Amino acid sequence: MNLEKDLSGRIAVVTGSTTGIGFSIADALAGMGAEVVVNGRTEDKVEAARERLAADRPDATVRGVAADLATAEGCARLVAAEPRADVLVNNIGIFGLADFFEVPDADWFAYFETNVMSAVRLSRAYLPAMMERDWGRIVFLASEAALSIPPKMIHYAFTKTAALSLAQGLAKVAAGTGVTVNSVLPGPTLSDGLATMLAPMAEESGRPIKDVADAFVRENRSTSIIQRAAATEEVASMVAYVASSRSSATTGAALRVEGGAVDSIV
Repeated sequence: MNLEKDLSGRIAVVTGSTTGIGFSIADALAGMGAEVVVNGRTEDKVEAARERLAADRPDATVRGVAADLATAEGCARLVAAEPRADVLVNNIGIFGLADFFEVPDADWFAYFETNVMSAVRLSRAYLPAMMERDWGRIVFLASEAALSIPPKMIHYAFTKTAALSLAQGLAKVAAGTGVTVNSVLPGPTLSDGLATMLAPMAEESGRPIKDVADAFVRENRSTSIIQRAAATEEVASMVAYVASSRSSATTGAALRVEGGAVDSIV
């Protein structure tokens, strides 16, 4: 299936896209001809990502908006700078390991504001015009943790379960239009965030970070079928499909890119 230039003339806003999965998604959508808007919290990181994408995709149009989407003000700043989105990828998120009994209220609210309310606010801003134009794509980056709750990541997992509810509900709001809303569920993925989390283990063992990530999957996700961490580009490929015109009959879906770690037949 050739998706080259499938998004020509479309504007794609990818939140949290200066590194990791978000950057790979922005790169994939730029390769499909979309005008891509990258986002991060600081001007320096946004500009570095924009320049890197522009170098990798010299024919692409790439813009950047620095805004902290964990706040209502940051979401409003992004929408003011980019009032139109044909494709919205709600990728921004924070995660980490923590004992349930040690997570303070402030952290619960921070996870909710970042992982859930950013998507609520931006979807609320962009979806009505998508429905009026009778074409649009909203993609939520959820997680396999939304289905199989890790005991050390309950505060994170509940936000990803919320993302599934949002995506399916908004798909129904857009019923009968050319707008689709879907969730993509990565499993352990060798992003910058996971690399940072595993860096002490890599340093202590002297092993390459990829080997440590793969061992982490085998030890902590024993049900994984691929028995390794996914690459960010593998997740981006699924997002690219659901962002494309080829996915017009796929909506309200939770699409897994977690290597079979969730032990379920559906």
